[in-house]
Amino acid sequence: MQDGEVEFRVGLVIPLQGPAGIFAPSCEAVAELAAREVNDRGGLHGREVVIEVLDGGAPGAQVARTVAERLRGRGLDAVTGWHISAVRNQLAPVIGNRIPYVYTSLYEGGEQTPGVFCTGETPRIQIAPALAWLRDHFGIRSWCLVGDDYVWPRGSAAAARAYCRDLGLDIRREIYVPFGSDDFRAPVQRAIDSGAQAVLMLLVGQDAVLFNREFARRAGHDRMARFSPLMEENMLLASGAGSTENLFVAAAYFNSLATPGAMELMGRYVATYGADAPPLNAMAESCYEGLRTLEALFERARTAEIGELMTSAQHIGFDSPRGPVNMRGNHLDQRVYIATADCYDFDILDSLSPAALCE
Repeated sequence: MQDGEVEFRVGLVIPLQGPAGIFAPSCEAVAELAAREVNDRGGLHGREVVIEVLDGGAPGAQVARTVAERLRGRGLDAVTGWHISAVRNQLAPVIGNRIPYVYTSLYEGGEQTPGVFCTGETPRIQIAPALAWLRDHFGIRSWCLVGDDYVWPRGSAAAARAYCRDLGLDIRREIYVPFGSDDFRAPVQRAIDSGAQAVLMLLVGQDAVLFNREFARRAGHDRMARFSPLMEENMLLASGAGSTENLFVAAAYFNSLATPGAMELMGRYVATYGADAPPLNAMAESCYEGLRTLEALFERARTAEIGELMTSAQHIGFDSPRGPVNMRGNHLDQRVYIATADCYDFDILDSLSPAALCE
C-alpha cells in the first residue's frame, strides 16, 4: 500500500466488561493479527485496515449510541466482533444499509438486516445435531435447560424445543437466570431435581463458570451430563478441572482443532504473542473469521455499497481455521464439532452434520 492512503477503519465490538469480558483479550489479540495479515495482502480495496476496539459489554443501547457517533463523518467503514445478541439487535438497525456488519458470534438465527453478515453457529448446525449425537451415543433423551434470560438463550430454547419434538426427546424443565448472575445455588439444585439426564446450558462466560463450580459442589456431574454450545478454554480454566467432568461442547472451532488452517493460525498466533498469550478460543477465532469474511466480500465487490457486498456474498468461500466455509444467504456455512472437556482443554470426538429438522 502507498503512503498517505486513507485508512479502512473497522470497529471491533467485543465485551470489555460483564460476564463475557473473559473473552476480550483473546478477541482483541487475534483481530489485530488478522488485520495485519489482511494488510500484508493489500488491505481492503487498497486501504490499510485499522482496528478500533469498542466495548460491546455495555448495555445494547449504549453500544448502539457509541457506534452511531463513530459513524457520523464516516468514522467507521465496517463493524465486526463477538458480542451477545441483545447488542446485535440494537446495532443492526443503526448500521444496516450503511456499512458492512460482520457479526461473528454463535446466535439464535434469523438475522436478515441488509448489510449484516453472520459467521457464527446457529441452532440448526450446532444444537440440533449435538442433541441427536448425544442421544445416539450416550442415550440422553431428557433435558433440563438452564439459560441466561435474554434473546440468545430464549431463541435457542425455542429452537431446541422444536428439535426435541422431532428427535423424540423431552425437556423436563426450563430455568432462566438474569444475565450476570452471581448465585447459582437455586438454579443448580432445580436442575438436579428435574430428573433429567442432562443439562442444556445456554449461559455466557462467567455465568457458565459459576454454574459449573456450583454444579461440581453438589456433585451434579455424577448424576447428569452437561452440554453447552458456548464454552471455551478460558471458561474451562476459570471453572477448574474438577468442575468440567461429563461436559460436552459443540462449536466450529476449538484450540485443539487439527485442521491445516487451525494449526497454521495457532503457529502465527504464538509466534506473534508468545506462548503465554490469551488462549486462542472459539470467540477469538470468530473475530479472525470476521476480518477474513470482510476481506472475501471486498475481493469480489467493486465498491463498498451494501447492495454490491450482498451480491458478492452469494459467491464467497474460503479455507479458514474451521475448514472450508461458504456463504449461504448472509450466513456462513461451516463444519461443527462435538468435544468433551478434558481438564483445561477439549477432546474432539466427532464432526456433526446439520440436522434435517425445522429451523
